[in-house]
Amino acid sequence: MSKQFDLLKPHLDRAMALQTAMVLFEWDNETLAPEKAGELTGNVIGILSGEYFQAVNNDEVKELVKACKEDNDLTCEEKAQVRELSKELKKLDCIPKEEYQEFARLAADSARIWSIAKKEDDFGMFAPVLKKVVEFQKKFAGYRAMEGQKKYDVLLHDFEPGFTMELLDKFFQMIKEEVVPLLKAVKASKVLIRDEFLSGDFTDEQQEKIGCFLAEYVGFDFSKGVMATSAHPFTTNLHNKDVRITTHYNNNLDSSLFSVIHEAGHAVYELGIRDDLTQTLVGQGASMGMHESQSRFFENIMGRSRSFWVPIYQKLQEAFPKELSEIGLDSFVMAVNKAEPGLIRTEADELTYSLHVLIRYELEKELIEGELDVEELPGMWADKYEEYLGIRPENAREGVLQDIHWSQGSFGYFPSYALGSAFGAQLYYHMKEEMDFDGLLEEGNVQVICRYLKEHIHQYGKLKDSRTILKDTTGEDFNPEYYIKYLKEKYQSLYQLKQAAPSDR
Repeated sequence: MSKQFDLLKPHLDRAMALQTAMVLFEWDNETLAPEKAGELTGNVIGILSGEYFQAVNNDEVKELVKACKEDNDLTCEEKAQVRELSKELKKLDCIPKEEYQEFARLAADSARIWSIAKKEDDFGMFAPVLKKVVEFQKKFAGYRAMEGQKKYDVLLHDFEPGFTMELLDKFFQMIKEEVVPLLKAVKASKVLIRDEFLSGDFTDEQQEKIGCFLAEYVGFDFSKGVMATSAHPFTTNLHNKDVRITTHYNNNLDSSLFSVIHEAGHAVYELGIRDDLTQTLVGQGASMGMHESQSRFFENIMGRSRSFWVPIYQKLQEAFPKELSEIGLDSFVMAVNKAEPGLIRTEADELTYSLHVLIRYELEKELIEGELDVEELPGMWADKYEEYLGIRPENAREGVLQDIHWSQGSFGYFPSYALGSAFGAQLYYHMKEEMDFDGLLEEGNVQVICRYLKEHIHQYGKLKDSRTILKDTTGEDFNPEYYIKYLKEKYQSLYQLKQAAPSDR
């Protein structure tokens, strides 16, 4: 270990402790905190964020980082921590401390107001605070942008290094060209898929019991994690011995089942990070896109496959005998894969999901780079849903208010969801060459798949970026053609569509 890094480590430990405290407040705010706690809790978060700012962004830390960069004795892991700290310093150094604290308080308050506005279906209540959030993000991106760099590219880099508007425009153009026509063909298909048995009067207790089983089945360790409920399911972690997931319960059984499997995918990633990396700046997922690749891999590629349910479908029938006892496995699998345009992103099928992301990508680009006013969002949102999905939201709750991300200032995050689906498809086709993927699932041997993912992805945390992981694991850089192939193979088969000619994608 480097002597210079020894001097830097206490500063890193203090910063991580403060971050952990803020994560706990965030978890509590979304799960158990009383409604009226928000404003005062926001003040505490503001103070803690100021302490974090000062712990990271001070002259002593800057000098130690400079010395570490010149020290040849650093280990690979230490170099990675110094690299990530340098990024954080660059991000914070150009933002006045007072503005940083003000935004932290605003983000905490904004998430609370969003939750109330969504519940009351009142975009007007949320619009003023969202305007402030957008203004802060544009200002901060402007502080950080290098000469000639677009503000939105700055924000994208926070979630998915190596991806820019130029690359994403091409990716989403491919989705428009390939997925929109495929969706139209599916809607015109004469294949009718029953799914009414997925709706019913399911109790929270029933859903929680089967949810806990499924989470554990795919690798979530309840000795190192907990599951709660929240308005918007999410995963957060303090370290690899404390990872927390949430879900929600409603009258749609597939919604709660697959929310749990999705969040468990995120959690298994965090639980798999090496002990020597956890609670450090590299002790998190490589990127948001790679994180989403794991959650959507678990939820869709594994969780919605017939093979996954072969060994456990009887247990699901026993949990919900009234609704499922007379429903065969094949009928259930077809139902949970049914493609039908809907308004809610988190409940979208695989085929339409990236169209939901496309809409958000186009809108937030216009908010940051263009002239789109916050007040215009509900109308623009509805217009794009009608254009791409053929449906139109009747209210803000089902439209622009459905996601928490913008209230938290997370602009540039949404593209990661579509990238994650594409990363997952690329990994899937490679893994099928490496192992009997479906055979393992039919045997109930999910652990082998999880071990492969841990060995090639999870353990490394941020030591590798997403494109490096793809290259090292599959032998290729990011290739979205696999995603289009996956969607076409799945939905052409499910809906008995004429397969594309070999010259097509």
